[in-house]
Amino acid sequence: GFLVTGLLFPLTLPPETPLWLVAVGISFGVVIGKEVFGGTGMNIFNPALTARAFLFFGFPAYMSGDKVWIAGLQEKGAKLIDAFSGATPLAAVVEHSTQPANAGVSVVKALTDHHGQVGYSFMDMFLGRIPGAIGETSTLACLLGALLLLITGIASWRIMLGVVLGAGGLGFLLNLLAPSAGSYLALPWYYHFVMGGFAFGTVFMATDPVTAPQTRSGKLFYGLLIGIVVILVRVFNAGFMEGMMLAILFGNVFSSMIDYFIVQNFLKRRMKRVRA
Repeated sequence: GFLVTGLLFPLTLPPETPLWLVAVGISFGVVIGKEVFGGTGMNIFNPALTARAFLFFGFPAYMSGDKVWIAGLQEKGAKLIDAFSGATPLAAVVEHSTQPANAGVSVVKALTDHHGQVGYSFMDMFLGRIPGAIGETSTLACLLGALLLLITGIASWRIMLGVVLGAGGLGFLLNLLAPSAGSYLALPWYYHFVMGGFAFGTVFMATDPVTAPQTRSGKLFYGLLIGIVVILVRVFNAGFMEGMMLAILFGNVFSSMIDYFIVQNFLKRRMKRVRA
């Protein structure tokens, strides 16, 4: 219900998002993303992500860029750690891979040594010592949340597994096709798991029981679809470097269709057995 949406939505936002903007976003998500479809249990899109998508495209200055991810970075005269830019790991990779001069330089180097500034190691990204939205920075925290949701039976492990397999599989394939060490395609496939909102979206957003398929195999295919789309968006769309939000909303669109084909396939197999 509204409680879950109200708890998850702020975690998708930059740390210094104005409170009035939070109110505008959650109002849009609840009214347009849920109530117009009939209320709780009837919505086809995740309300929290609907709200975030509205803010992302309606108020981009508050939702993107390098300075919105670090509290105090936008304040006049504010001075943080020397040579710290506030760029997220995804932004660093995109900037590096889109410059032809960096073709021979490993894309991982763009993370560990971003223009000589403070970089991010894999462990930094796993633990959460990176810029990002409030709830997405620590993959470790998201894994603990996943464990709790799985133990209590609230979330589906099939969806989580599908997202990981889809993203990891396509990421590995792109690694094999990478034209150079500096290409985004060369970014090790497992790095995607600790960058941006991948872990948070996989655990808390993709597993929304209302907008996800209801069949067991449908949940797995749904997860695979999300995992594949998020990598495609990240790698081939430099203008939208995150990808997780759009991938889940895209999956929401096809959720009912996935269930439909799964059920139809089951009925056809049953009918063949009856006729036999």
